[in-house]
Amino acid sequence: MSVSDEQLRLFIERIERLEEEKKGIGDDVNDVYSEAKSQGYDPKIMRQIVRLRKMPVHDRKEMEAILDVYKSALGIA
Repeated sequence: MSVSDEQLRLFIERIERLEEEKKGIGDDVNDVYSEAKSQGYDPKIMRQIVRLRKMPVHDRKEMEAILDVYKSALGIA
């Protein structure tokens, strides 16, 4: 096994470990949504709120304005 082969193996092993950690974190997030659901909250809406909070304010306001225009055009108050 050459040095570059060893380096590639180490990269692959690191990626595999990180993917496993990511899966664990994803499971933890899903557990929180399940807990919130059991308390009466709507996980689907919570996911939308999380997505909105990640957006820059300007982008969020622009999206909401366009959404309002589309809703108005379709008669959806």
